[in-house]
Amino acid sequence: MSSILRRSCLVVTHTRPYSTQPTQPSRPAWLTAHLNDTLPPPRILRWTSPSSCSSPSSLTSLPTPDPRRIHILGIGNIGRLFAVQLSKIRPNPPPITLVLHRRELLDQWTARPGIEITRAGTVEVTRDGLDVECWDISSSFSTTATTGSRSHDQQQPGGEIATISNLIVATKADAALDQVDRLRRYLDRSSTVAFAQNGMSRMWPPHGPAYVSHRYGDNAPSFAACITTHGVFSHGPFRSEHASVADVRTGLVLPSGSGGNYLVDTIASAPGLSAHRASRGDLWTLQLEKLAVNSVVNPLTAVLRCRNGRLFAHGHSDSNSGSGSAVISRVMDRLLREISDIYVALINHPGADGVVLAEGMDRRRLAERFSFHALRRLVWQVGVRTGDNKSSMLQDVAAGKRTEIAELNGCIIDMARFLDPSGTTLTVSANQRLVNLVEGAKVLDQEGLGRALLG
Repeated sequence: MSSILRRSCLVVTHTRPYSTQPTQPSRPAWLTAHLNDTLPPPRILRWTSPSSCSSPSSLTSLPTPDPRRIHILGIGNIGRLFAVQLSKIRPNPPPITLVLHRRELLDQWTARPGIEITRAGTVEVTRDGLDVECWDISSSFSTTATTGSRSHDQQQPGGEIATISNLIVATKADAALDQVDRLRRYLDRSSTVAFAQNGMSRMWPPHGPAYVSHRYGDNAPSFAACITTHGVFSHGPFRSEHASVADVRTGLVLPSGSGGNYLVDTIASAPGLSAHRASRGDLWTLQLEKLAVNSVVNPLTAVLRCRNGRLFAHGHSDSNSGSGSAVISRVMDRLLREISDIYVALINHPGADGVVLAEGMDRRRLAERFSFHALRRLVWQVGVRTGDNKSSMLQDVAAGKRTEIAELNGCIIDMARFLDPSGTTLTVSANQRLVNLVEGAKVLDQEGLGRALLG
């Protein structure tokens, strides 16, 4: 699907969320890395420029925590969409700060401030209500001005950032938790963090609570998730096309006390997001369903270098059995059978009790919802509806960027190895082969794809 919808001695080394050997099935690599890290979190500095703040005093004064302010970390397609629509809330829009990770982006904003969104041929530029800061979160961040850069001369170190009340994380999925982890000095029980990436939130039981307890103790923020199905394509920094209007589901994954409601409710009230608040159980189910769709559509379009619609151009394999045109359909079926078996095992595993039992969910109904036929029907519905879209993974490979395959099919693989450490009942061979193709930057036609995944 389209985007619809990891520094210093303080670095937490990014480790792949899946591995080729099930060495520690009860503890994924990302969790082990964080549990083994006992260093204090770094202090984060912010950089600004005169034209990037709505209030001139915010350049030099120590920022005061504002319970209404929403920081958006990651200003790609989804971050831009959220920022623009949140700024349109009336009559009292929340103050918004866009958080950049490179000073070059601050240069570009200074030269041409505003977020440009194209929708149905109409271009709209939003500037009012948006503050912009650059934070030294990334290991590649440099406080040294680039040689010959005049705009860097206009940038000013604004000191250390303040406690963050509300944070929407719209970075790529593989970077999200590591960047939030570096910000934990500025997150507490009064804060809410909403993740808005593809894949499953890492905050879900059983691993999320273990991470939160280790990092925050009894002063943890609330964690939320946003499931975004809007189709958004990039036209460059701060410029996107809203190609497919859909919706957002949002809710709390790990609430802390009574916190979290302000951010979730504010997202749900943004006019152009078509956002709806979901219960915790529904959010978990919807995120698993979207993971299944993304794990089929995104990597296949990346390997075939095609838009979503090509995957669904020849009908189900049931009606084209044995024909060459059914190869893609049979590949999708193979992937979905593996995913369905894993999901059904998951809902009956004690590791899911923190959601299934806690939310009073019916395992039989969940098994029906995660059946092969139900998941296939869902994939086809979404694929046909978004046929003209370029998946986010196709956009990534076309631009030479890293993909989110580790957070999609890699997550499926890790899930299977957590549920079945011996590998005797759950197979992930097709998903593993697909991961290898994407990571190897392979480009295949449908016959080559069939040989690679069905052999």
